[in-house]
Amino acid sequence: MGLAGELRENVRRISVSLLISLGVFVIGLSIGAVLMVIFGYNPLKAYRSLFYGALLERGGLAESISLSIPLMLSGLTFAISAKAGLFNIGAEGQIYLGAIGAVIAGAYLSLPFLLHLIVTTLFAMLLGVAWSLGPALLKIYRGVNEVITTIMFNWIATYLVMYLALNVFYDPQRAERTVTVLPTARYPQLVEYSSLTTAIFAALLLCIVFYVILFKTKIGYELRVYGSNPDAAKYSGISSKKVVLYSFILGGMAAGLAGGLLITGRPPTFALYGTLGNVSGYGFDGIGVALIGRNHPIGIMLSAFLIALLRNGGRYMEFQAGVYSELVRAIIGIIVIALAIPEIYEMVARYMRIRRARRMVE
Repeated sequence: MGLAGELRENVRRISVSLLISLGVFVIGLSIGAVLMVIFGYNPLKAYRSLFYGALLERGGLAESISLSIPLMLSGLTFAISAKAGLFNIGAEGQIYLGAIGAVIAGAYLSLPFLLHLIVTTLFAMLLGVAWSLGPALLKIYRGVNEVITTIMFNWIATYLVMYLALNVFYDPQRAERTVTVLPTARYPQLVEYSSLTTAIFAALLLCIVFYVILFKTKIGYELRVYGSNPDAAKYSGISSKKVVLYSFILGGMAAGLAGGLLITGRPPTFALYGTLGNVSGYGFDGIGVALIGRNHPIGIMLSAFLIALLRNGGRYMEFQAGVYSELVRAIIGIIVIALAIPEIYEMVARYMRIRRARRMVE
């Protein structure tokens, strides 16, 4: 197949994926509309409030983009492991470590603006990577299932970071949160009336780096081959230990950056609350983002924005259309599930193909 043929095939595959995603999105909206009718709401008014508020209200589009930043990064954490055939759900704990790392480097170091921002960002990523190594090493040397270890490490991270936030790095004047990071460690605001900062460029840059790693490097090739067929990968000389280690390190980088940017790139707090309320939940939400984006960095960028748009617009849906917040969350959840179903089906089908191949060999 020549270059032109390969390009046509890629365009065809992307077009089919977009059409499927659009179809299930419409199905999700339709189910949500039925729910609203059952509970006595006008779905047209509700959806108009959602999309108008998230896109056209003053600062609405910028806020939607801002909300997508941690989602796309946590989505990358899950996606990079999914490409390698692993199920890494440890982004939540790694985000917490990245957040406390940003507080430590951002509040207690005194450096010039740009240097301080870079050091704080890198330190957050470093702690995210460090927290990802535990499950990776247990998988490599003891064969412990990564689902179990990442869940355990999430809980350990939760209580460890809560302790540090409330007892070590707390603000003497605001004991419910940590000290705020210094102005030299904060990403500048981009758009008024929103929390959008230049942190968006750091997130987009990492998405591009992950795309290059996955599809243009030997490491990415080995990850994808191992995820498609572990037996064939081992037969061809690909090390399973390297695959596990690289996927967790890359995932830790993305999650650590997500936690760091939630502190340094999301005004007006620039601190970590002791309840972890301003950083919690993004790690698990990233799983849905990755599935909707078909575990592809570019798809994840788009799906993160879509989920952020729904969340931001959900507030307008609640206040302008009068839809109860619980129903708003249920409708958004239905839409997310509908969008994730195609990739879930593909992952299950791929797993069944691998099992059948192994039975045939045996």
